[in-house]
Amino acid sequence: MKIGIVCYPSVGGSGIVATELGQVLARRGDEVHFISYDVPTRLAAHMEHFSFHHVDVPHYPLFRFPPYTLALASQIYTLAIQGDLDLIHAHYAIPHATSAHLARDMLMSRGKVLPVVTTLHGTDTDLVGQMPQYKPVVEYSLSCCDVVTAVSEYLKTITEEQFELGGKSIEVIYNPIDSETFSPRPKNDHHPCRTRIIVHVSNQRPVKRILDAVKVFDLIHTALPSKLLFVGDGPDRSLAEPCIERLGLNEHVEFVGKTANVHELIAGSDLLLSTSESESFGLTIAEAMSCEVPVVATSVGGVPEVLRDGIDGKLAPLGDIQAMAEAAIEILVSPECAQRMGQSGRRRVLETFNPDRIADQYKTVYEKVLERYRQKIIS
Repeated sequence: MKIGIVCYPSVGGSGIVATELGQVLARRGDEVHFISYDVPTRLAAHMEHFSFHHVDVPHYPLFRFPPYTLALASQIYTLAIQGDLDLIHAHYAIPHATSAHLARDMLMSRGKVLPVVTTLHGTDTDLVGQMPQYKPVVEYSLSCCDVVTAVSEYLKTITEEQFELGGKSIEVIYNPIDSETFSPRPKNDHHPCRTRIIVHVSNQRPVKRILDAVKVFDLIHTALPSKLLFVGDGPDRSLAEPCIERLGLNEHVEFVGKTANVHELIAGSDLLLSTSESESFGLTIAEAMSCEVPVVATSVGGVPEVLRDGIDGKLAPLGDIQAMAEAAIEILVSPECAQRMGQSGRRRVLETFNPDRIADQYKTVYEKVLERYRQKIIS
């Protein structure tokens, strides 16, 4: 099967998921074409059965904003004309699904068909899609898709509630987690006075509430020796740094920034702390679980579908600093509890978020769509 995958190349969840899925499909023999304005962050440098197609956006003085949507549609159209695509899998509603539909309409004038599958990841509908300038386009683009999938039941529900999709149903397929890269590391030092490493991974936007993470850590650090690592970067770092200084935590909090070794930092930690006010799935939570690292997270969005409270970690109400700190301390002071939760979390990832299992689910979607088109041609 020849599959075109359109995604953002950034370290955000949608690009990571698209890349992981594409690499599994390519390893299994499908011909995968990644289409984006840059090489996706986690795309392997050497692999058979995949190609990367760069979207060139012309800079013309008349255009105040480069028309990426049109350039992307042209790239998809060109690949399809060359016979390289059986279908397009767009990750993120706009502009990817929109560009795919434009390319499909262009192809229809040439007597060619191009099925479109779109996966929703969260901010494309519950943030960007809610903007008045974009909502009608999101609704139209999704209603025209052959299949729409979402990465959690939560995301499916809010999308169906907030958008008119012309009766189209949404299928839930969870995110794949690379359990080989995100794997456990031995932890040999169980001395009760050792420094515990707590990690927070995010793009540090307001929705991630990193000030809450600082306040939770302040309570943890009061109770036991600990260090907080902020992995990633974003606008709220400038708000967190004065708070860290005011609390006297400068020597105990480190901003690591963006790194390709996020799996090593997570696996080497004692706890992952997630303070988000909205998560459609919780990718870093699942990645920590895959590393056998227990998690304390806010009980928001799709997180309870990923992390089972009291089994793989602890959930707390949004903004409840005291509850999150108490949950973290309870785990950190008990190696037995941490080990039990960590092992449970990895088992859940291997059983539920296994990349081959997720790829099988998407392949079933692809085959059904293509069969539907074949039947239309026969009839």
